Amino acid sequence: MNNISPLAYVHPEAKLGDGNTIGPFCVIDKDVVIGDNNTLVNNVTLHQGTRMGSGNEIFPGASISTKPQDLKFRGEITTCEIGDNNSIRENVTISRATASKGKTVVGSNNLFMENMHIAHDCEIGSGCIIGNSTKIAGEVIIDDCAILSACVLVHQFTHIGSYVMVQGGAKIPMDVPPFIILGKEPTRYCGLNLVGLRRRGFANERIDKIHEAYRFLYSKGLRSEAIEEIKKLGMNEDLEYIVNFVESSKRGIMR
Repeated sequence: MNNISPLAYVHPEAKLGDGNTIGPFCVIDKDVVIGDNNTLVNNVTLHQGTRMGSGNEIFPGASISTKPQDLKFRGEITTCEIGDNNSIRENVTISRATASKGKTVVGSNNLFMENMHIAHDCEIGSGCIIGNSTKIAGEVIIDDCAILSACVLVHQFTHIGSYVMVQGGAKIPMDVPPFIILGKEPTRYCGLNLVGLRRRGFANERIDKIHEAYRFLYSKGLRSEAIEEIKKLGMNEDLEYIVNFVESSKRGIMR
C-alpha cells in the first residue's frame, strides 16, 4: 500500500509499486513507472519518462526526467532511468534523453547533493557522490564510485573514470582517467586517489601497479609510447581498464 498525501497529484496512468511515500505537493506525471519503498519528501516532480527502481529518497524541489535543455529535442518519447537506493537531494534536476541515446541512465546507491544537474543522455554509474551545484552537461559518462566535489563543471561528451576524486570548482573539458585526483587551477592531474583507493579496499600491490601505469602515462611524450610501457608491466583488470579508457578517449585526457 502506498502512502500518498491528499495534497499530491498522481496521474491516473502512472504506475507505482508498493510501500511508496508521496509527500504533499509532489507531482507524478503520466508515463511514469516507479518501484517500491521510494520516498518523495515534498514538492518533488517526476515528469513523463521517469523509470525509477526502489528505495530512493528524493528531497524537496527535485525534478526528475525534465525536458532536455537541447534545441535539437523535438518532443520524441525518451526516458530517464533511475536505479535503487539513491539519495537525491534538494533542487536536483535530471533530464530525460533526446533521440541521440533515447535514455538518460543513473545507477544505484548514489548521493546527488543539493542543486546539482545531470543533463540529457548522460550515463551515471553506481556508488557515486556528486557535490552541491555541480553541473554535468549532455552525453557525459561517469563510471562507478567517482566523487565530484561541489561546483564542478563537466563539458558535454566527456568520460570520467571510476574511483576519481575531483576538486571543488574544477572545470573538466576532457576525459578523466580512473583512479586519479583532479584539482588545482587550472585543473590538472594531481596523482592517484590514494585515500579513496585504500578506503575501497585496494591492496598496496594493486595501488603500486596503478601508480606505475600513471607514471608512464604522464611522463611519456606520446600516448602510444606510454601505453606500450604500461602493457609491459603485466596486464591485469586495472591496467586493462586504464589502457582501454585512454585508447578509446575521443576528447583526450586531462593532463
